[in-house]
Amino acid sequence: MTDIETEATQEIETKDSGGRAEIIIRNHIIGSLGVGLIPLPLVDMVALTGVQLNMLRRLAKVYEVPFSRDLAKSIIASLIGGGIPVTFTRTLMSLMKGVPLIGLTVGALAMPILSGATTYAVGKVFVQHFASGGTFLNFNPEEVREYFNKMFKEGQEVVAKLKKGKAKSTA
Repeated sequence: MTDIETEATQEIETKDSGGRAEIIIRNHIIGSLGVGLIPLPLVDMVALTGVQLNMLRRLAKVYEVPFSRDLAKSIIASLIGGGIPVTFTRTLMSLMKGVPLIGLTVGALAMPILSGATTYAVGKVFVQHFASGGTFLNFNPEEVREYFNKMFKEGQEVVAKLKKGKAKSTA
């Protein structure tokens, strides 16, 4: 862990000593897993955006940051949209559900993992941003791109553990 990440972690613990942010992220990951099972192509992605917006609203409340739904929606789009492989994979898995039998099976297996991992990454990025005094107005997706990608990979592992029922409060 780098010095910056260590400082960010210490700051997060200071401002959120009750661990509310971690609980919020974990609960929304679970919600994202369910959304990933929606069998209708692209409807799942719209629902996932709703889950992530709700998560950001609740995280903003924990860190006493004013929430703007429209601003948060555009930030989520630019944050996730900048990770082209993630966006492309999510869209492809969603569209795969439209292919009879095989597509629905593949989509039902892959989409929940991608949905949960993306939600984890978005949550972690915003916890770090809010804990350092940031708001929606000064959020810069390019500055956190590397951290987002790292948290997405970590999120895949967290989701795999959650699906197996082995995850504790590590979200």
